[in-house]
Amino acid sequence: MPSGSPGAATGAIVWRLATKWRVAVDRALAPLDLTHAQYVLLAALHGVEQGGRQPSQRELADDTGLEALYVSKLARTLEAKGLIARRRDPHDTRAVRLTLTGKGQESVRSAMRTVQELLERLLAPFGGRDSARTAALVRELTELLDAPLDPPTP
Repeated sequence: MPSGSPGAATGAIVWRLATKWRVAVDRALAPLDLTHAQYVLLAALHGVEQGGRQPSQRELADDTGLEALYVSKLARTLEAKGLIARRRDPHDTRAVRLTLTGKGQESVRSAMRTVQELLERLLAPFGGRDSARTAALVRELTELLDAPLDPPTP
């Protein structure tokens, strides 16, 4: 780990934590034949559908922070597994709408339970998912996510 100022190691810590989480989720979801990225897409789709919408691939890309091309690739893979259905939007032929299949709903519910258990273990040092320390961590991380990294435009 880099030494020096407290901020010097920040990037390395963020990268290591993100990698640790991705690997742990991949391992936990392997018995369900899902990857972390596939889970992210399924869970996001589930959440949007719970709100009564049928999102496009582009909308899910925006919601998840994944590249649109990657979402398209993931969607095709999940469709081949029978977990989602893809269909052209009748009002915008460029858009592809996604919906969970019955099998997809069962799969995402099971995967969500698995990931929630894993998350509880990750957050145990902070007192668990519902602790004040975890809430503060989420606020801090959200602030970092919202910070612009692109150079200012002249």
